[in-house]
Order: sequence, then C-alpha cells, then structure tokens
Amino acid sequence: MAIISKKKIPFKVSVPLREYLKRYERVIDVPIHYEDLLRYENSIPLYDKTGADTLWETVFYSQDDMSRIHLALKKIYSILKASGDMEVMEHLYVDRIDLCVYGNTQPFRIRMVNNINDNFDYFYIKNADASRLYGLELEHLLSPNRMNFIVHMDTLIEEHIIGIPGDQFIKFHLNDKSLNEIRLAKEFVKFNERCFVRLLGDMHSSNFVVDVTPDFEEISYRIRAIDFDQQSYEGRKAIYLPQYFKQNNPLIELGLRHMTPATVRQYQREERAMIANRMTSARHKIKDLMESMCSDTLSKPDYIDSLKEDLYRFYDDKDFLKCKNMGELVKLSLMMVFRKPNLYR
Repeated sequence: MAIISKKKIPFKVSVPLREYLKRYERVIDVPIHYEDLLRYENSIPLYDKTGADTLWETVFYSQDDMSRIHLALKKIYSILKASGDMEVMEHLYVDRIDLCVYGNTQPFRIRMVNNINDNFDYFYIKNADASRLYGLELEHLLSPNRMNFIVHMDTLIEEHIIGIPGDQFIKFHLNDKSLNEIRLAKEFVKFNERCFVRLLGDMHSSNFVVDVTPDFEEISYRIRAIDFDQQSYEGRKAIYLPQYFKQNNPLIELGLRHMTPATVRQYQREERAMIANRMTSARHKIKDLMESMCSDTLSKPDYIDSLKEDLYRFYDDKDFLKCKNMGELVKLSLMMVFRKPNLYR
C-alpha cells in the first residue's frame, strides 16, 4: 500500500527552468498575479448539488477590486483560449472565483460563463511550484494529453482538465451497464505505466479524472492526471505506481477479473513503446527539459537515496546508484524505455 505521510515541500522556479519555459513560449505576461487574488474581503463555503461541502470557498472582493480583477481574468482566459483576442470574449463573464482551502498550493478556480447560452468553463491560478511545472511539461511531452498552461513570474495559470474525478467515477459509474470494464482496466494499466516511467507520484483516485468518449461502436476511456505536485519527490517506488493506492482498488479488481498477467505485460510494453516514440518526436525538448531538471533541487537527499535503491533493484541497473538528484533519476528512468524495451516478459 502506498501512503504519503508528510506534506510536500514547494520548490521555487529555478533560472534554468524559467529559461526553458521562455524558450518554448510558456512564459507570457498576464495582468494579474496569484497574490492579487488573495486580497478578498470575505468568503463562503461552496457546496455541491447534493449539499456536501466541496472544501472550496467562493471568495468576494470589494466593488472597485472586483471590476479590475474580472477584466484581468477575462484577458487571461483569452490568452489561454484565443491567443489574447479579446473579441471572442465579448459574451463571457466571471461567474465565480473559488479558493481551494485544503490543497498544498491553495489554487484559485475561475468559472467563466457565456451569457448567451450559459455554457461555462474553468481555469486555475496557482503559485508556480517547480515540481508541478516539470510534471505538467512531462505530461505534455510524454502522454497522449496536451497541457495548456502559462507562467508569469511566480504565478501559474492552467487550463481545466475535463473528466469525471476518479473517486466520483469509482463511486457512481463502475456499475453502469454501458461500462466497458475491459477497456477501462486496460487504460488503468497504461496510466499506471506512464506514471511510473516519468516518476509522477500520488496518483490515487482524487488526483486523476476519467475522460469518457463514446465511439461509433464502443466507449473509450482515458485516465488523466490532474495533480502534478508530486512529480519525482517521494523516496519509494510504490508512490509512483497508482496500483498501490487503496483508493484505486476497484480499478485493480477490474483488471484481475478481465486480464491475465500476459495481457498486462503486453499493455505495459505497448505504453513504453508509445513513450519511446513520443520521446523521439520531442527529443530536443526532452533534452532541454532534462538538462534543467538535472540541475534542479526537487527532493530531499534521503528520498533520492531511497528511490535510487528501489529503481536499481527493479531495473537491475547500477547506473541508478550513480544518480545525484531526482532529475537524473527521471532521465535514467525515461531512458529505460530504450535500454530495456523488453523489460516485461
């Protein structure tokens, strides 16, 4: 069982990481910062449709501040969605600003609504933590998912990731008659492998969503991480394998019912091959990102020593014992998709 007992330490954005973000156009000037949103006057708890406390609070600003903040948020949304073209934002307004009071980074969630058809969307404003930025960029480069985010100084702005929260999917959708259990079990195996290869930790059911897409014959599923704060921080291999979190046990049970060990190994090999293809396609970005990551501090020395021992035993490769930091461990872990393509036999 995987358990994280201590709160993760946030890490500042280093000069090499900021240079990488500038080089690949992730750094953009925006008219408002995270600290500006902290100047709210009061707040009320936000409840869901059933009346349960969401642990988010809706915040309110003075009349003068609200006009300025709402205009700035519309401009930010236009940057995320339309390259800064404000004309397409003409019918949008800021419906709500929520603050997550229980998370490590205490993000703000902005709800944008179209006043013509009441359609709505979200985006997030957070403190820029280096671990999360590396996690977002690795997800963008190595997974099937494209990540839309921008950074300005110490503020991170992220697009909303669409999907059913994993814990809600497990609670309310696993018994749906239309559920394709085999496809969902296969996707969990592939998600598990993606997290392990790039060392993304803490992927229990509250930290991922299930994106459900009807196809012409069947329904397809994609499991997408939504929390990247635990990118290559913890010191135990199990933390980087979603299969070891008890919250995910119902998905594990699907796999046990529908897949043989040989089938699981096949899907693991397939996902590693896909990661290898993505690395080849984005080799220049990966090289630059790893250079930055290998020069950065992203964890504690004892965590690094513990994890490199775990990875050495798993891969039977002494090069892991030579790694000096988490960046080097991530880099070598990624290289295993080339050096040991037949790891699962």
